[in-house]
Amino acid sequence: MAYVNNTMIIRRDLLAKVAGLLKTGELVDKIDRIPLEISPRRRKSQLRCCTYKERAVSKYKLMPILGLLPEEETDELASLSEYAKIALDRKNPRTEILTVVDEACTACVDTSYIVTNLCRGCVASPCQMNCPRNAISFGNNGQANIDSGKCVNCGICKDVCPYHSIVYVPVPCEEACPVGAIHKDEHGVEYIDDTKCIYCGKCVNACPFGSIFEVSHIIDIFKAILNGEQVIALPAPSIMGQFNCETAKLVSALKMLGFHDVVEVALGAMETTTNEATELKERLEAGHQFMTTSCCSAYVQAVDKHLKQLKPFVSHTRSPMHYAAKIARLRYPDAKIVFIGPCIAKRKEAIDDQNVDFVMTFEELGAFLKGFDIVVDECNDSLMETISKESRAFGRAGGVIAAVKAEGLQIDIKAVQIEGLNKKSMSLLKAFCKGKGTGNFVEVMACEGGCIAGPSAYADPSKGKNLYKNAIDALAK
Repeated sequence: MAYVNNTMIIRRDLLAKVAGLLKTGELVDKIDRIPLEISPRRRKSQLRCCTYKERAVSKYKLMPILGLLPEEETDELASLSEYAKIALDRKNPRTEILTVVDEACTACVDTSYIVTNLCRGCVASPCQMNCPRNAISFGNNGQANIDSGKCVNCGICKDVCPYHSIVYVPVPCEEACPVGAIHKDEHGVEYIDDTKCIYCGKCVNACPFGSIFEVSHIIDIFKAILNGEQVIALPAPSIMGQFNCETAKLVSALKMLGFHDVVEVALGAMETTTNEATELKERLEAGHQFMTTSCCSAYVQAVDKHLKQLKPFVSHTRSPMHYAAKIARLRYPDAKIVFIGPCIAKRKEAIDDQNVDFVMTFEELGAFLKGFDIVVDECNDSLMETISKESRAFGRAGGVIAAVKAEGLQIDIKAVQIEGLNKKSMSLLKAFCKGKGTGNFVEVMACEGGCIAGPSAYADPSKGKNLYKNAIDALAK
């Protein structure tokens, strides 16, 4: 999937506009103008039926940015300024993690195979001859037709067509979900089943209409800052691959946004590494077949909800976020602790961790830097804590393996790296439970490439990978 797309640009534009209004203290007074600015009346609608539809979509996309659920609306005449007041007045952030903006969802047709006009109506008719349900016939125009009532989406017709005239038309969000957690409700609008969802975020970026949103904490975070509370930022290690600047400048930029102090999650990764290495050695010496990592929140959710047989093999060691939050809480007992990273699943982990109050994504951070007119590369350097190179590298695939190996355990580690949770990789994990695995230490990351390719990353993962490596190498010198 392409990294840059218009739905991403619109989402970031909405976030930046909200950030700018928070900076000036004009959120309630001017938020109603944002949909008008996004879709001016004199500009012909390019995306939907009319300008007014686009404005309605923008309004409902702003609701989860405010930390509200569009589906809870009871009065269509309620303005965004009213919702902004509700967001500013609430005492605690919402615990919902993802929501579908139904005004933006186009209720895609059910997954199916469609005959295009490339069909030549060939005499061989392999599509018709090989269809197991007799769902294909030929019309007066000589082209094949597929009866959707009989079709079972087996795909045989597509595979055998010599002209490649039959195409597979998926529902993108459903196709992207590795656990079948998203499906249509009775109105044809997509619905996320929280009992199945692992919060990997694949659906968010898969939807071509940008209808799936995180329920944001940004209003709650900046309300705490504006109220004069101590708010501590916990940036994930992968932040070094996001903004193309020295890491010390990022620390300064966070303080310019209003954060009282910055505690790098890489500091917590050092404790994760020590504990994980000790646990791996103890398990292998006790005769256990293998152990998997536990840093990836989406993977932990996948085990809890879909791979329960793996539970005994998952490390009991907590994530770097957990240990970094404990450090921050000891330093600042009364502060609000904010994890900043590329991961949607961390929202769920934060809900379950008493030391983490809020979560902000890299995408939200990038939008706020823009809205607050902060150019990171122009910031002064800040002092940074001494952290091992291996701990800073936790954000890329293979990072946990490298860190544990660097502990010098004097045991035979046969590492296996699984990056990207999908049906194939989940089947591979099940195979380990049956004794068919090829290693004894399995690193699992839900995103291909690791956290630097998270669903809410700010930088293109292909560029972020190089930025990340260069930043780690620079700090290690």
